[in-house]
Amino acid sequence: MASVSRPSLAPVDFSSLRTLPMASSFRGPLAAGCEQCLEGKKMVLFVTGRCRFRCFYCPVSERRNQLDVTYANERLVQSDEDVLEEARAIGAAGTGITGGDPLGVIDRTVHYVELLKRNLGPDHHIHLYTHEPNAEKLRRLASAGLDEFRLHIPSYLWGDLHGAGMAYRKVLEEAPTWGIRRGVEVPVVPEKRKELHALLAALGEIGVDFVNLNELEFSPTNETKMWERGYRQSPKGGWGVVGSRTLAQDVVRTFSGKLPVHFCSSGFKDGVQLRRRLQRRAERTARPFHRVTPDGTVVKGIIEVRSPDQTLEEVGRRLRKWKGMAPDRYFVDEARRRVEVDPALLRRLARTLPFPCFEVEEYPTADALEVERTPLNPAAFPLPSRRPTGG
Repeated sequence: MASVSRPSLAPVDFSSLRTLPMASSFRGPLAAGCEQCLEGKKMVLFVTGRCRFRCFYCPVSERRNQLDVTYANERLVQSDEDVLEEARAIGAAGTGITGGDPLGVIDRTVHYVELLKRNLGPDHHIHLYTHEPNAEKLRRLASAGLDEFRLHIPSYLWGDLHGAGMAYRKVLEEAPTWGIRRGVEVPVVPEKRKELHALLAALGEIGVDFVNLNELEFSPTNETKMWERGYRQSPKGGWGVVGSRTLAQDVVRTFSGKLPVHFCSSGFKDGVQLRRRLQRRAERTARPFHRVTPDGTVVKGIIEVRSPDQTLEEVGRRLRKWKGMAPDRYFVDEARRRVEVDPALLRRLARTLPFPCFEVEEYPTADALEVERTPLNPAAFPLPSRRPTGG
C-alpha cells in the first residue's frame, strides 16, 4: 500500500498567499508532486494517448493524441529500461503518470508503478492524473505503491458533486482508507466562475488534500475547437486563454476555506518546470566538451558525413592524427552520421576540414530537438538554395 506522508504538527497557514514565478500562486501547502515539478525533479510518464472523455480543450500532441503509445519525458518507450534510463538521466525524485487516461490501461499503469518503486526505491514519489472516478482501479494502484492521484473533473460536472457528480465525490471520500493522498486538478474555464466556486466548496467539505487550478491554454491540436467556442489567446503572451488566469488568480487570492489551492500558469509549466528538468538532464548527460546554456539547452560542434565516399571513422582519424585530438575530446554519433566536438574548437578548425561543420543548439532530451544551427564553413559547403515553387 502507498505510504502517506504524516501531517506536520505545526499549524498549516491558509491565510498567506504565496507567489511563484510566471504569475503562479498558492495557499496552504503544495502537493508533494508539485514541489518536485517545481524543482524539475519529476519525470513525466505518458502511458497512453487513449482517453474516452475527449475533452475539447485536450492539448495532447498529434503524435500522442488517441494513440496507444508510451513516452518517458520525450523518449518513446519500447522497454522497461527506457523508463528507468530516462528517470536516471534527470535524477528524478518522482514520476507523474499521465495520458490520455492512465486508468484506460490499468494493467500497464500498475506495472509501471511497481517497476519504479522496485528499482528507484519506496521514496520515489508517484502521482497520477485521471478523468475516471473508478475506485477499484485506484485501489489497485494504491496497493501497487501510488502515492497521490489527481482527479480531472469535467467542467460540465462542476458544482456540489451530487447527482451526476456523485461518482467523483464517492471516490474522493473513500480514498483515504486506501492509504493514498487525493486531489483535484482542473483547467480554469473562464465562464465557469460560479460553478468553480461551488466545486471548491464541495471539495472543502470532502476535505481533499489539495486542488490544482491550471491555466486553460491553446495547443496545435485544440485551437480549432477553442476558436469555435469563442476563446481567444491572452495578449500577455504564451498559450493561455483570455480570462482563465484572471479567474484563477482571483479564486486563489480570495478563497477563505481551509483547502490548499494552487494556480499553475501555462508559462510556469514551460518557463520553470520544463526548463529546470532540462537543466537537470543536461547536467547529467552532456559531454565535457559540450556547452550547457542557462536555459538547459546544449551547444555542440558537429561534423557531418554526407558523401558516400567518406566515413565517420575517417573524421575521427583526421581529428586524432591531423589535429592531435584525444578520443575523449569527441563523440561519434552513428545514428545521425556525425561527430560531436567542442563548439569553440570547431569554429577554429572548420575551414580546414573537408566536411560540413556546424554549431548546433539542441534540447538535451531523448529526441534531441534542434533549436538553432549555424554553418561554420559555408564557403566550402554552401546550404542548398530554395527552388521557386511557382504561383
